[in-house]
Amino acid sequence: MEQRLANCWRLTVNEKKFIESALLSDVRVDGRGPLDYRKLNIKFGKNDGSAEVQLGETRVMSYVSAQLVQPYRDRPNEGTLSIFTEFSPMADPSFEPGRPGESAVELGRIIDRGLRESRAIDTESLCILSAKLVWAIRVDIHILDNAGNLVDAANIAALASLLTFRRPECSLGGEDGQQVVVHPPEVREPLPLIIHHLPVAVTFGYFSNENLVVLDPTYHEEAVMTGRMTATLNANGDVCAIQKPGGQEISHRVIMHCLRLAHVKAGDMTAKIKDAVEKHNTERALQKIKRHSSSVAVDVCGTTASLGGKQNQSDGDKEGSRLDQLKLKDETKSMECDATSSAQVQSNKKDGSSKNFVGGPSSWDPYSDCVNSDLLKASLASRGHSTPSKKKDSRRETKPEEPQNEVKIDSAPMDTALTSGQSNEGKTLKDAVKPKHKRKKKKGSSNNAN
Repeated sequence: MEQRLANCWRLTVNEKKFIESALLSDVRVDGRGPLDYRKLNIKFGKNDGSAEVQLGETRVMSYVSAQLVQPYRDRPNEGTLSIFTEFSPMADPSFEPGRPGESAVELGRIIDRGLRESRAIDTESLCILSAKLVWAIRVDIHILDNAGNLVDAANIAALASLLTFRRPECSLGGEDGQQVVVHPPEVREPLPLIIHHLPVAVTFGYFSNENLVVLDPTYHEEAVMTGRMTATLNANGDVCAIQKPGGQEISHRVIMHCLRLAHVKAGDMTAKIKDAVEKHNTERALQKIKRHSSSVAVDVCGTTASLGGKQNQSDGDKEGSRLDQLKLKDETKSMECDATSSAQVQSNKKDGSSKNFVGGPSSWDPYSDCVNSDLLKASLASRGHSTPSKKKDSRRETKPEEPQNEVKIDSAPMDTALTSGQSNEGKTLKDAVKPKHKRKKKKGSSNNAN
């Protein structure tokens, strides 16, 4: 693989001389200074523990997962942390699929040494049941595009994904207290990992001239440089790990100078990572908030509670008055529908025909405008019933004008029913019995006809 990698990265003599001459003038091919980083962009996925880092044109994705396993015998109270890398040919034609090569193994070891040996993650907090069950944290790093300095980009992606990862909460139950219950996120809020510090990897590139040192080498600069060193430090200046994979010899003076520069760059990278994670956490928290109307807050019992202030109180009064008006409107409509239905039944009984039945399903619905209010008032007035003035005013105020969908009612059968009812009110039982002379006349007329 290394031979194939060297063939793919082989540059011409003119290109090498151009890169070295530009570095001697403190200028790089992409316009940066010798000790400048490329633009960093951190994105987070929908799931917890997924992050994508773009350092210049280099793109790396990281994903964190966890599962319950048995701990090691020598450390029964500590969880485990493992790093896995995948170099896909999609990122670089020199990468071969299948078994990881030397560069992939080296990348995983550098990140693993910086995180695990520096005790950045509290592995004791991952213990659920001593010597039986602990959490095993797995970090999968996928190289999406190789444009140089994969170590720094992969390290930042691993840190960002670990900071946003949430593991399920567990509790012990059962009769003997040895049964582990894993609670889903809907029942209990998942717990974040306890991270003491952020070990940031900073990579330097060396050339034939010992005085030429660059930070964050690109794809073409890695093909020209003769040596490389990766220093992993935190924001406090503590050296977590140093990796120098062969190549050109470096003096003690140059190494100390690079460590001082790495301390400054590690602090800047830590601030950028924390800002991106904090922004992601705030957006995630806002998505979980259930929003209600700004004027009135409704509690579980169905009562309305004002949010404070004169404006909220006035809004609550308006809502209460609207409810009262709607209730009064429903009562008036139900009364009108009952009156019209009784009048229609009386008219149908008197006439004995169904053609005088007025109204369809709208007259059965108490919420529809089934009758004309003026006609109903006139019929009630003719019977001698008077409605209170307060109700009249309330009906006029609350009943909206809806000229459409009105049902026209034939007043003729209703008037006949009312007049017959009024004439029958003054008669007695004697008036209902016909006199004898009228009966005889009727019989005589019938005999003459025969």
